[in-house]
Amino acid sequence: MNIQKCGIIGCGGVGATTAYTLVESGLFNEMVLIDIDKKKAEGEALDIGHGIPFTVPSDIYAGDYPDLKDAYLVVVTAGANQLPGETRLDISAKNAEVFRKIIPNIVKYNTECILLIVTNPVDVLTSLSLQLSGFPASRVIGSGTVLDTARLKYLLGKKFNLDYRNIHAWMIGEHGDSELAAWSSATVAGLPVDEYCRQHGRTRASLQLNEIYEEVRDSAYEIIERKGSTFYAVAMAVRRIAQALVRDEHSILTISSLAQGHYGIQQICIGLPAVLGRHGVEDIIEIPLNPGEKEMLHESAGALKKIYDQIKGD
Repeated sequence: MNIQKCGIIGCGGVGATTAYTLVESGLFNEMVLIDIDKKKAEGEALDIGHGIPFTVPSDIYAGDYPDLKDAYLVVVTAGANQLPGETRLDISAKNAEVFRKIIPNIVKYNTECILLIVTNPVDVLTSLSLQLSGFPASRVIGSGTVLDTARLKYLLGKKFNLDYRNIHAWMIGEHGDSELAAWSSATVAGLPVDEYCRQHGRTRASLQLNEIYEEVRDSAYEIIERKGSTFYAVAMAVRRIAQALVRDEHSILTISSLAQGHYGIQQICIGLPAVLGRHGVEDIIEIPLNPGEKEMLHESAGALKKIYDQIKGD
């Protein structure tokens, strides 16, 4: 496998922006773009390629599935967009049909790559990709709640007037309406949120944590209503995941991967803190959750399992 080769399937807003972001990152020296609209893939490759003299030398081109044969990472962004008023789960059935064509074509030419699923509903489609590919669970990853966690840290940083890098808080569960903020594990400068507030003369109520959670949960809807789609931040989330993989960082990110008894959840891909390294998912971390949070996480997993059971087929 070529650790510095990446394939991107789907050249819409998310796919094209992801390609641009990854070229800027310098993580890969070869990138192939695949789209059902070959001219679109060619145009995006040309447009991004013309800027390569301003960054790290690399080769980006439009191709087809045989070009994935030695790619280390294959990112799938293809599928129907989430329209105003739709939830991520509303588009499950139509994107499942798209994936039934895409995943077997990847596996036909490459059985050793890491699959990174970005298309929504990402948890359900990650589960389906695991089923269709036959890959080990460690090599089938969804973007999960990596972006949601970034949104949470961003908003908490604004609330505390602190560098978000000094705030550790997780969004977990479905990347969607049933996700939850793990407040009981959240820390500011190493202190539990309540203790940090006490030391600084604030109350938990003054933080309006539920409002922050709702803003994170509904962020995509707000952006879609205003500009039609989201793509910048999710592309940056993909870059962060790719960096952890390529550089063998052993970083902990809330990607979507197969739960195998974690928190009592079985056989569904869901966003949980996971250790990522060169070979994919190395471990899933069970952070402390209070009883209410555990119940919400189980409800989230149940909602995903219900949809997955409807679309997985035989």
